[in-house]
Amino acid sequence: MQTIIKEYLEQAKVGRKQSFKNMTVYPLLSTYAIALEYYFLDEALDEALIEVAEVDQDGAVPELKVINKSEQLILIIDGEELVGAKQNRIVNTTILIPGNSTIVIPVTCVEQGRWSYDTPHFYSEKRVMSANMRANKAEQVHASLRQSEDFQSDQGAVWDNIIAKAVRRDAESPSMAMAAIYEKDRSSIEEYTKHFRMIDSQVGDVFVINGKVVGLDTFGKPESFSKIFKKLVESYALDAVDWFDPDKEVNTLRSEVTKFKKASQTTKVESRPSVGLGNDCRLESKKVSGFALTHDGQILHLSIFAKPNGQTWGKQASRMERYSRRRQER
Repeated sequence: MQTIIKEYLEQAKVGRKQSFKNMTVYPLLSTYAIALEYYFLDEALDEALIEVAEVDQDGAVPELKVINKSEQLILIIDGEELVGAKQNRIVNTTILIPGNSTIVIPVTCVEQGRWSYDTPHFYSEKRVMSANMRANKAEQVHASLRQSEDFQSDQGAVWDNIIAKAVRRDAESPSMAMAAIYEKDRSSIEEYTKHFRMIDSQVGDVFVINGKVVGLDTFGKPESFSKIFKKLVESYALDAVDWFDPDKEVNTLRSEVTKFKKASQTTKVESRPSVGLGNDCRLESKKVSGFALTHDGQILHLSIFAKPNGQTWGKQASRMERYSRRRQER
């Protein structure tokens, strides 16, 4: 799998940067184009192809049930938020759901103070968890896989990260929902996203905030990236809004993007069966961490994050008193 990822990244060319305030995006351009056809989560929900629900009437915080009622493959992206049922969750890794199947998927709670039904099933508000929190969670999932072969996060650490961001953004809510942060900063996020656009042959982006490479997200074909582009840009913009300093001049060097891309090509890769179809590949080095979903030797989604100062994202996160622990053991 390391060779597949290395060759994929070598083939991808870095395009001309697009910038607004403290965020810069470098398009990744490629002729890579997998033949596999699939629907994304939002498409599948809009067309009633799938149903997402609690695993049973009582529910279980780290798991949800996905029922694919169609013959189509469904791709659910790491960090996508599912809203409703007993509490909002985000998906712990990218998953390819087979046709006509029922699968239990690993998730993390992003609404700590609620454990009661809002709706019978889940729906989408077209949100992805912020890049900083996704990076934290990805390393937690990697640690869980090494220890127990489970795609689990550190639920308490995720709650800590949400609380810290909510406090900074003055977006605290009764249930400490991640959604409240997006809602509070909606106008600022939209101000950022309207300055970034897709170009021909684009399969992904490298994202830079405050002059530092944060990470990249890239897909198996331009058509796929075009469908998830806005959600991903918004997820990185949420961090850019959080970290913006109007008095600080930002200088983005293309050479830093090149270094990050090269570091990503040489990282060690651990491969294992995914939750759904394909293989889940975990990447780890002193400089970067991330994951990829592959199917039949082809990349569907690759996500890589820079480690600040060579440290894990988890060690950089603020540790503060948790809002409540009442739901953690449910």
